Amino acid sequence: MKIKRTYSEVETESLGYELGLLLKDEPKILILLDGELGSGKTTFTKGLARAIGITAVVNSPTYTIMKKYTSKDRFKTLYHLDLYRLEGVGTDFDLEEYIDGMGMIVVEWPYQVSEFIPKDYLLVQIKKMGDHEREFILTCVGIPCKRAVQYI
Repeated sequence: MKIKRTYSEVETESLGYELGLLLKDEPKILILLDGELGSGKTTFTKGLARAIGITAVVNSPTYTIMKKYTSKDRFKTLYHLDLYRLEGVGTDFDLEEYIDGMGMIVVEWPYQVSEFIPKDYLLVQIKKMGDHEREFILTCVGIPCKRAVQYI
């Protein structure tokens, strides 16, 4: 487990970028983002996306549930899921297919589908400490993210 603090949106995105650089060579990594509304989950995801070469505008998939981004060189894929509005598992699409897929899979509000969470993932808990200050608690469960959490 590692605890980091950021004091602005720029620092929050930079923390995501730094973590993304450490994880970019993993063929599959599941990142669970847990935090209240407005805590910086999507801002953090923007940094992850930038680190793996995604140049598209990354925004919250709150109403679409999932957005897929591909890096400019087409070698890296980011699946960004926001499950806040999800009502029932498996009703709209095969969610487990994305969570078990390849690439960087970022899931906001993951506890909506806790039965699909595999044994290897990185949990990033985000706590609002003030208007711009955030505390990030990074906990690696399984193998793929241990090095990243150690060096972040």
